[in-house]
Amino acid sequence: MAMEEKEDQPTTDNSMTNQPMVNQSAADKSTASQILLSSRTELSVYMRYLNLALSALKFEAKEGVRLMGTDGNSLYYDTNLLYEEYKSGRIWVNRAYLHQILHCIYRHPFRPYGNNKRLWDISCDIAMEYILDSFRYHCVRMSGTRYRRIFYENLKAKLKIPTAQAVYQLLEGLDMSDKEYEQLEFEFRKDDHSFWSEQEKKDVPLPGSPEQKWQDISEKLQTNLETQAQDMADDAEGFLEQLEIENRKKHDYRSFLRKFSVMKEEAVLDMDSYDLSFYTYGLSLYGNMPLIEYQESRESKRIEDFVIAVDTSMSCSGELVQEFLMQTYKVLKESESFFRKTNIHILQCDETIQSDELIQNEQQLEEYMNQLQLKGGGGTDFRPVFAYVGNLIKNKAFHHLKGLLYFTDGKGIYPGKKPPYDTAFVFLKEDYSDADVPPWAMKLILNTEDLKEASES
Repeated sequence: MAMEEKEDQPTTDNSMTNQPMVNQSAADKSTASQILLSSRTELSVYMRYLNLALSALKFEAKEGVRLMGTDGNSLYYDTNLLYEEYKSGRIWVNRAYLHQILHCIYRHPFRPYGNNKRLWDISCDIAMEYILDSFRYHCVRMSGTRYRRIFYENLKAKLKIPTAQAVYQLLEGLDMSDKEYEQLEFEFRKDDHSFWSEQEKKDVPLPGSPEQKWQDISEKLQTNLETQAQDMADDAEGFLEQLEIENRKKHDYRSFLRKFSVMKEEAVLDMDSYDLSFYTYGLSLYGNMPLIEYQESRESKRIEDFVIAVDTSMSCSGELVQEFLMQTYKVLKESESFFRKTNIHILQCDETIQSDELIQNEQQLEEYMNQLQLKGGGGTDFRPVFAYVGNLIKNKAFHHLKGLLYFTDGKGIYPGKKPPYDTAFVFLKEDYSDADVPPWAMKLILNTEDLKEASES
């Protein structure tokens, strides 16, 4: 598709706020700063809930910047380019300013993603422009190009909430040509990302860092929108949804699986420990000859009895089911996850039990995954699984059943009574949305990134 120029030229009416008069012959920093201050004021009038975020960056003129850029502390801008953008209409400046703020709210400058930096930059800008184009505020509103409108339609058909991560994963699988890259960059690249951090992603931001500052701002903003400014959020479709995804609590799937392990003594020569009494006895008896004897057993916390129930109903994506099983397999296959003898039942189910595979060692688990075939496709009823596991317990199929892990989309009938073991419902979703589970059950919402991090760590 050929590149298209800006279709909708915004008005240059200065009635909203006291706009600075542009002196085309002298691009001085003072006037440029006034342009940015004026833009911030106008955005604050329309979006009061963003006041804290809009005021969080200090202005700094810097030659060679691609219009604007930020590192989370400063908003860098090229004076001459800012003047040119302002002459096109103040809405262009408003959008560029807000584009920087959105990057920070979603912490893009601090979170490099994947191995393709060029694609990550494009994905971040697409996600931010998508939000800007969804705003109904006059200070940033414009119709956009035909290319952009068609691209959004295709995007919404594939992604419920087009976050930067989701857009990146989608585009990564398309094997785009250089021409397609250039088209996307022409349409969506609006700022300079050279100030973004290239350090590895940290689970917890450093205290006092720009990332920590923006995490605090983002969480306060989400709380404000969910409680006091719900009417304002209606004019910002998709903004709150992306905010919920970005601020959701990150889960360590590996640690979560440990909840279902038990402490047990196993016979194994422990080379890392010895009986101190023999050591001191040898010294007292022989003077300089300690007696060392390694312990022949040790206490380990591993999985022994466990049930994994997989919802194979029509409402649960087969691709997500396979992803869940594959990543769970990668975590469980490690030797430290199993005792030598285990009883892990993997159930496939919809409204009935479709299959029950007993796994007693790592080799059987690997064979099961190599020959995996999903069965089912009906509706979802959770009760048959709990009744089936109850019969297994009655028939003494388990030594000590610690828990049941149920992967599902949550759309089914839950049992009314708490079972005599821990239960967790796991939801694997590419977009964040909550799900109701019984009060006696645990709930874990993951995305594919959480699972892959667990299997690779």
